[in-house]
Amino acid sequence: MVDDSQSAADSTFDRQQERELEKLSPFELRDTLLSLGSKEAATSGHPFLNAGRGNPNFLAVPPREAFFQLGLFATRVARQSQSWSDELVGQPKVAGIAKRLSSYLHSEQGAPGVALLGQILTWAHENTASADDFVYELVDGILGEHYPTPPQILEHCQGVIGRYLSENMGEGFSPTMEYFATEGGTAAMCYLFNTLTVNGLLEPGDTVALMTPIFTPYIDIVNLPEYGLRTVQIKADQHFADGSPSWQFSAAQIEKLRDPAVKALVCINPTNPPSVRLAQQTTALIAQVVRESNPDLMIITDDVYATFATDFVSLASTCPKNCALVYSFSKYFGATGWRLGVIGVDPGSVFDRRLGQLSQRMEKVLQARYSSLSDDATRLSFMQRLVADSRSVALNHTAGLSGPQQVQMVLFALFDILDRGGKLGPAGQYRADAQGLIQKRWGDLFRGIGVEPDPDPLRVGYYAEIDFQSYVQAHYPPSFFAYLEANYEPADILFRLAEQSGVVALNGAGFDGPPWSIRVSLANLDDSAYLQLGEAIRRVADEYVSAWKNSQ
Repeated sequence: MVDDSQSAADSTFDRQQERELEKLSPFELRDTLLSLGSKEAATSGHPFLNAGRGNPNFLAVPPREAFFQLGLFATRVARQSQSWSDELVGQPKVAGIAKRLSSYLHSEQGAPGVALLGQILTWAHENTASADDFVYELVDGILGEHYPTPPQILEHCQGVIGRYLSENMGEGFSPTMEYFATEGGTAAMCYLFNTLTVNGLLEPGDTVALMTPIFTPYIDIVNLPEYGLRTVQIKADQHFADGSPSWQFSAAQIEKLRDPAVKALVCINPTNPPSVRLAQQTTALIAQVVRESNPDLMIITDDVYATFATDFVSLASTCPKNCALVYSFSKYFGATGWRLGVIGVDPGSVFDRRLGQLSQRMEKVLQARYSSLSDDATRLSFMQRLVADSRSVALNHTAGLSGPQQVQMVLFALFDILDRGGKLGPAGQYRADAQGLIQKRWGDLFRGIGVEPDPDPLRVGYYAEIDFQSYVQAHYPPSFFAYLEANYEPADILFRLAEQSGVVALNGAGFDGPPWSIRVSLANLDDSAYLQLGEAIRRVADEYVSAWKNSQ
């Protein structure tokens, strides 16, 4: 791995400056690295490689084509229902609208999106009580002519999302789960913490456990001063035989959840940034701990990367009555700009049970809060409160994700359902392509670094968290890492990558990961970039080795 002819060029920043920058959130530090990387690329001609973004550079085309084709049909049937002028038309009618869609699709055969819409119409006839009602919901929604009704989620959208998630979250997933359509996973997290705190389910001084490493904003949410919460880390502390992290959790870490002082658990599964799914024994042990020792534990599981994993099982399937599921369509379908997500909660969950255990004083406070909705706030479920709180209660009647967004979400979900059933070609072709693309990039990255990672069936690979310390300690004498600690800051490698190669990565420590780790996104760069990115990491590593040898 080492080229002895190399020497370690110093970073622009001295160690004290690097220490100060390390205190920033990774996404704030990224701005400094972006400036350095773009400057280097402009002067050297190197490609500028920003591997700090999780936004995918791939997207699902058929459900988007279906969306735009459906929009054309919707405006046509609106004109047919009533028209005062070419520009001013009426609302579509329900009766016969499925048949009219069938006629439209027949007349537009071969046009983009028509084939998928035809398959979806067939699915509606086979799986819904009324194809007219289903098609009308799509048409009405895409036109955006009404407030979303119900505000929580449209009726058929609820059914489709439930079907989609039940096929993707593993055995044990509840068929009765209710959903709240939100503006992506980020809004879902904000809504959850707001409702948990205003309803007294999380109070100042309560302890929240975080399964780390974890997406930095989730650390920041839990640590907001207005919540006054305490945190405990459930650390991914397991390693492979070669000393590299497996990013899995020992039983000793999970046992921390037995403490009833731990009121809530926040996890991402598959994880971000390590990008591995939780091992089966981990999800089973969490379920056992909840069952035996902490039945009131509230679990928030963000499963946005689930569809990049094989044989995935969500905590919402192993602990259905203790989980609030957060799912976003952003990554798998390449739709971060659409802001599409849901919160799923099973009726009779721990959230509702704990609402029934509130003090009379708190119930009085909440009666005043929700008085515009009910003369008896105790009858309001946790899900109803989530929806109301999302619009400060007073605007509950106009809550909810917009109609066009919910329609696109339905089309994404049905595209996946039909694709996995083989009705649009080979079963699961889009999934195989998306997963294969990510895995190829993973292989190219580590080929460039010159390291052969352990094969891991739990690895998803949407991100890579590279722990430099573990590698050094497994392959070099102790004096090498001692030299690194004495002479460099852990973030030094990030500045060297940006300044020397125009590469931007993020510091793993900012995600509560190992201090000498870096996080790379495998989703957002051209395929050819990952071999170059790996080679750039290798060059910096060789600089450190050369400097260490020279020091001796």
